Amino acid sequence: MLKGRGTLLLLLPGLGLFLALLVLPLANVVEESFRLFVPGRIGSAKDAPYTLFNYTELIEPAYVFYLLETFRFGFVSSLTALVIAFPIAYAMARQGSPLLRKLSIGFLIGMLFLSTLVRVYALQLTFGPTGYAKLISGLLNVSPNGRFYTELVVTFGLLHYLIPISAITLLGTIQNVNPKLAEAAQVLGASRLKSHFTITLPLCIPGLLSAFLICFTLCLSAFVVPMILGKGKVLFVSNLIYARFSEIANYPSGSAVAIIMLVIALMTIYGVTRVVSTRVVQD
Repeated sequence: MLKGRGTLLLLLPGLGLFLALLVLPLANVVEESFRLFVPGRIGSAKDAPYTLFNYTELIEPAYVFYLLETFRFGFVSSLTALVIAFPIAYAMARQGSPLLRKLSIGFLIGMLFLSTLVRVYALQLTFGPTGYAKLISGLLNVSPNGRFYTELVVTFGLLHYLIPISAITLLGTIQNVNPKLAEAAQVLGASRLKSHFTITLPLCIPGLLSAFLICFTLCLSAFVVPMILGKGKVLFVSNLIYARFSEIANYPSGSAVAIIMLVIALMTIYGVTRVVSTRVVQD
C-alpha cells in the first residue's frame, strides 16, 4: 500500500501538468468547436448556443482540398525523407572511424537546432528568382511561378528538417542490426544489394515506421514552410486554422478544423501502424 501511495505521489506533478497543459486546453477547443459563431465578435460568447454547423461545413470541397493537400505532402515528403535518410544513417552506423561518426551525428543534430525561419528564407533565396529558379525550372521545363515548382520548393523545405530527423531515428535501429547477417547471406550467394533488401531492410522496419510517423506528424503540423514557400498556392490545414483564429476571429470554425485534423491524423497513424505490424507478424 505504501509503495502504491509513493508511486502516486511521484506521478501527481506530471499528471497535474498533463491535465493543465493538454487535457484542459483540448477540452476547451472541443467545447468551442460546438459553439455558434456570431460575426463581429472575437470567438464565441459563453451563452452562444451549441451547433453542429462548424463540423457540417467541413464537407465542402474547399475544406476537403486542404485536408487532401496536407496529407499528400505529408506522405510524399515522409517517404522521400526515408529513402534519402536510410543510406545516410547506414553509412554513419557502419562508419569505421569513431571521429567521423561523431562528426556526422553532430552535424545532423546541429541541423535540428537551425531556426525554421532561417532555413525557410535560405531556401527561398536559393530556389527563388535571385537563386537557381530559372536554371531548375528550365531543366524541368516548368514555370518558376507555376504551381508545380512551388510544390517542389515546399517539399524541399519539408525535407530540410525531415531528413536529419529520419537519419537520427534510423541510426539506432541500424546499429542494432548485426552486420554479420548480411555478410552470411552474401557468403551463401546473395548479392550485396539483395542481402540488404532481404536482411537489413526487414529488420529495420520498426525504425522505418517510427521515422515515418515522426516525419508525417511534423508535416501535418507544418506551418511556416507552406506559409512562406507556398506563396499562397500551397496551404496546409495549419494555415487554415491560423486564418480562422487570427484573421477572422472565428474560433468555433478553427476549433472544429483542428479537432477533425487531430482525429483524422490519429486514425491514419493508427492504421499505418496496424497494417505494418500485421505484415511484420505474418512475415
